[in-house]
Amino acid sequence: MTDRHKTRRRIKIGLISLSVLIVVGYTSYEIQKIIFGPRINIINPKNGMSVSESLTKISGSTQNVNDISMDDRKIFVDEKGNFNEQILLSYGYNLITIKASDKFERKVEKTLEIIYK
Repeated sequence: MTDRHKTRRRIKIGLISLSVLIVVGYTSYEIQKIIFGPRINIINPKNGMSVSESLTKISGSTQNVNDISMDDRKIFVDEKGNFNEQILLSYGYNLITIKASDKFERKVEKTLEIIYK
């Protein structure tokens, strides 16, 4: 084999290896949605926090969520999975439950405890 043929062969092997690596990487990235299921991350307010106003904003983010609700009331997320909802608290101890499910009907639930003083 001449040097030209060896170089061509190495380039072909390199391109095929790169293509396989890209396909495997993308598949691994996409399969995480199936493996990990729905996730909820409540950003504000923190669990157990005391607030001084009855109208409180609850914000957070979601991943792999098909349907989400707060205290059994459907809420909406933006295209990045973020949500912002306002809730009217009663005086004292308040429990807020956020539930989510994915397209495979796997469910996750987060409970937020807030004290309104």
